[in-house]
Amino acid sequence: MAAMKGRRGGGARGGRSGRKRFRYREQTKCRFCRDKVREIDYKNVAALQKLTTQQGKMFSRKRSGNCARHQRSARRAIKRARFLGLLPYVS
Repeated sequence: MAAMKGRRGGGARGGRSGRKRFRYREQTKCRFCRDKVREIDYKNVAALQKLTTQQGKMFSRKRSGNCARHQRSARRAIKRARFLGLLPYVS
């Protein structure tokens, strides 16, 4: 009986340790979708800098909040801006 007593989960939380309640979250839209931007311009350095870290690395889709289409467009624009010297490769 003593072994069974420990398994039942009479802990501090009342036997619900380890369980997480799932909450529904509102899906946020991509910032470029909200502004109805078709293609991200490589000359818009201010917008491109928001999509890169201080070191010059690109943020992931999850981190930046972009949809797949605009993440591909941003990747192309960042690479073009780097090639033309508008953005640094590394800092």
